[in-house]
Amino acid sequence: MAGEELATLVADATPYITAAVSAYGRAVLAKVQDDAADATVGVGRRFLQRVFGHRREDEPLPEPVAELVEFPDDADVLGALRRAIRRQLEADPEMLADCRTILVNAPQTTVTQHIKAGRDAYVAARDMTINRPAE
Repeated sequence: MAGEELATLVADATPYITAAVSAYGRAVLAKVQDDAADATVGVGRRFLQRVFGHRREDEPLPEPVAELVEFPDDADVLGALRRAIRRQLEADPEMLADCRTILVNAPQTTVTQHIKAGRDAYVAARDMTINRPAE
């Protein structure tokens, strides 16, 4: 898979991943099934578990996931997690196929991701329009 396609796959998974980390925190990789979890959270959790493996709740999380649990609103931390996921998927074609299937089979739901850009910064995303104010 080309780098751009892989980046798009990871970008598509990001809202699911952040929802799962937000809902489960340090237990996001635990095997326990929560039937109360909504579709978005479940997809993100399955995606993360496929990439980083299952963990018991008392086991340490992989560093990029642990940092997102600790700093959920930090865009740099999220970027580091996305890069770690891309590296894992680049190295394992079977995992990539599984993760692609997880996203393709995700229930159709609306996922909103809030992105903040600072002055003179642009954020690229799918289906997005950027309007620059008149100077």
